[in-house]
Amino acid sequence: MATFISVPLKKSSEVDLVKPLSKFVTSTYPPGEEQTEYLRAVEELNKLRKSALGRPLDKHESSLEILLRYYDQLCAIEPKFPFTELCLTFTWKDAFDKGSLFGGSVKLGDGAFAHIKDTVLSALNREPTMDISPETVGTLSQIMLSQAQEVFVLKATADKMKDAIVAKLANQAADYYGDAFKQCQYKENLPKEVLPVLAAKHCMMQATAELHQSALANQKKKFGEEIARLQHATELVKTVASRYDEYVNMKDLSDKISRALTAAKKDNDFIYHDRVPEVKDLEHIGKASLVKTTAIQTPLSQKFTDLFEKMVPMAVQQSVSAANSRKSDTVNRLIGSMREATNLCNGVLASLNLPAALEDLSGDAVPQSILEKSRAVVQQGGLQSIEQLIKDLPELLQRNREILDESLKMLDDEETTDNELRGKFNQRWNRTPSGDLYKPLRAEGNNFRNILDKAVQADQVVKERYTAHCEMIALLCKPENELSAAIPSANPAKTLQGSEVVNVLRAQLAQLDEVKREREVLEGEVKSVTFDMTAKFLTALAQDGAINEEALTASELETRYGSHTQRVQQNLRRQEELLSQIQVSYQEFSALKQSNSEANNREEVLKKLASAHDSYIEISSNIKEGTKFYNDLTEILLKFQNKCSDIVFARKTERDELLKALLVSRALLHSTSHHTSPTPLLLPQEAQTLRPGLSAASVQMFTQFNLKCNFVILLLSLRYYQMPMAYNPYAYGQFNMQYMPYQAQGQAGYPGAPPAQQPYPYPQQPPQQQPYYPQQ
Repeated sequence: MATFISVPLKKSSEVDLVKPLSKFVTSTYPPGEEQTEYLRAVEELNKLRKSALGRPLDKHESSLEILLRYYDQLCAIEPKFPFTELCLTFTWKDAFDKGSLFGGSVKLGDGAFAHIKDTVLSALNREPTMDISPETVGTLSQIMLSQAQEVFVLKATADKMKDAIVAKLANQAADYYGDAFKQCQYKENLPKEVLPVLAAKHCMMQATAELHQSALANQKKKFGEEIARLQHATELVKTVASRYDEYVNMKDLSDKISRALTAAKKDNDFIYHDRVPEVKDLEHIGKASLVKTTAIQTPLSQKFTDLFEKMVPMAVQQSVSAANSRKSDTVNRLIGSMREATNLCNGVLASLNLPAALEDLSGDAVPQSILEKSRAVVQQGGLQSIEQLIKDLPELLQRNREILDESLKMLDDEETTDNELRGKFNQRWNRTPSGDLYKPLRAEGNNFRNILDKAVQADQVVKERYTAHCEMIALLCKPENELSAAIPSANPAKTLQGSEVVNVLRAQLAQLDEVKREREVLEGEVKSVTFDMTAKFLTALAQDGAINEEALTASELETRYGSHTQRVQQNLRRQEELLSQIQVSYQEFSALKQSNSEANNREEVLKKLASAHDSYIEISSNIKEGTKFYNDLTEILLKFQNKCSDIVFARKTERDELLKALLVSRALLHSTSHHTSPTPLLLPQEAQTLRPGLSAASVQMFTQFNLKCNFVILLLSLRYYQMPMAYNPYAYGQFNMQYMPYQAQGQAGYPGAPPAQQPYPYPQQPPQQQPYYPQQ
């Protein structure tokens, strides 16, 4: 009697999990023990998938255990990997590779189908295939629920439980099968044998309930009711035997009912003579349900161990990335304000020719500060080093432009082919248009192009600044005797050497130097602050189910950088006060100096030399930062190129499958109309007439598929079979993925750059930048 309906497992083709998941791991985690562990776990996951789906499974609990472990592992890594961005395409759907894994188990089948019913629409971005549509899986869930109730009926019967209990269990099972039968009546996609089996089971469970209820009536001395119920059971069994005999075996139940009815009639005819009531007058049998839809809760396997236990969820990864970005912004803001203050200080002192004016009281020797600046320029390579760096910038720029252009060209070519095929097949080309799918990638590509355009402008600013100061920089690179000869002489001003205003100016300059040294220490302290928000984000996610990244990060930044911010502000206020005092003292000093044209010429040259030194340091740092920016951007653009290449490859694979399906469908339609010799769908020389303007690649593709389809027609024309009506569990899922733009963690400042200079207008590390440079 126990004929159960089973749902075949959905089949899947080979899918390489190693390459995309390993690429994500290597791009997200730095080289080291952690990365190695995750790469090893990726290999184990791929082996687990092959064990679960890559080979036929025995109908045994051990096979189910493999499926459960695979499902649990997928649930565990679902929040940790961005599957839709990794170009992973599964043949049945891109719904985390979890669809219909438990069709062979009544215990899990009901809950599994109910789970798919509740989640399939939200998991997919388009209409699901018929076999996993909410209506179909809802029906399958009801079938599993009915069969689970029947299992309890069989168990109660085998254990010889009370007839009242068995009758109620069987009557409830009959109701469940009746509901399943009603849901299946209009489901043409289900196998044709499902409907008669459900109808037979409905009658069988009713007959079983009547059989046991008749025994209960016998115990209560209601012999007429006993006969009426057995007669009703006999009618039900005869109905099943006459209509559904090929689907279920009714012999045991039929014999049992027949024997009971014969004995009951004999006793009633000879002994009791009790009136046999009509079936409609019989008391309804009670119902008892021992089953309910069980929610799917992981882990399902008792032996499950997460291969990626130490990897944090994507929500935490994204929050950590955002927190690092906020940290970089804070560090860059503090360091930027200090460097800006240093540039302002150097500019004011250069305009006043300090401290050179105090060192040049003799009027003929080269001031010591100028000699130190000259040595600093020579040690850093002088003009030659800057000229070489400036010469390399266009080459770095061109390399980045070529990578970006090639990436966007791949998208353009694939989109052109997609549009051509859409024009050819119209509504039948029912996949997401490439133009819509590539919008995020194109937006990011345009952002990169804007960055490069602004980088060109920044390069031009640096070159103009170099041109303006190159003459004085060249003078600083000369030996001391040539430098001294190039500086005009002036009348000695020895009378000022012991004056009070000179001593005051020197004291104020010493205090200003102390303020600048304090800023250098502060900059180092700000850069050295490190903290990890992972633990706090994990706690917040566990407690609240969500992460308020902005609030948590702001609180941590205030704790870590609050005191540094106050010290920076105090330092800047102290410098402002000292500069005001120095300007007042310098006015007094200028009034005491002997004023003549020679002294003015000498002072002007000394100012230009001091300014040339500051400009050299700044230009040198800017160009080095620019070179680093281009090199960093190259790495980002290569990753962008890989993403474009991956998604184009996935789209081409999907395109080939869809094109093949359409052409085979056309071949099948053609063969049904013509059972004689096959006619080719399209000759190779006719491919050009498909649609004007088709590319050569598209024509070649059509030709290759035509040859395959012509062979299919030949086979079908020899003998054509009517396909059975059954739902297709192997439907191919369309590729429909969103795109997550790449984000790189920022870093603060440049440790190799001198503190006393304006930061170069390149980003410190894309996408975090110093102000006024192109934002990524």
